[in-house]
Amino acid sequence: MADPKHLDLIAERVERLLLRHEELQRTNSLLLDQVAALKSERDSLKSRLNAARARIDALLDRLPAGIEDTPKDTE
Repeated sequence: MADPKHLDLIAERVERLLLRHEELQRTNSLLLDQVAALKSERDSLKSRLNAARARIDALLDRLPAGIEDTPKDTE
């Protein structure tokens, strides 16, 4: 039969491993929540960027023709 002291050490180690596992699961859950929040923020920023680009494109389309082709001052 195994030594009771040895079994106690194994049981203690298993308990510590279980606690560590639970801690890692909680940490993982928090990190997954952060990833979801960051993805949402990224999607919102992308949407705002696309809207801003559309507004700029609309403004550029309203410029009179030939504005882009004006000669620059050369001295």
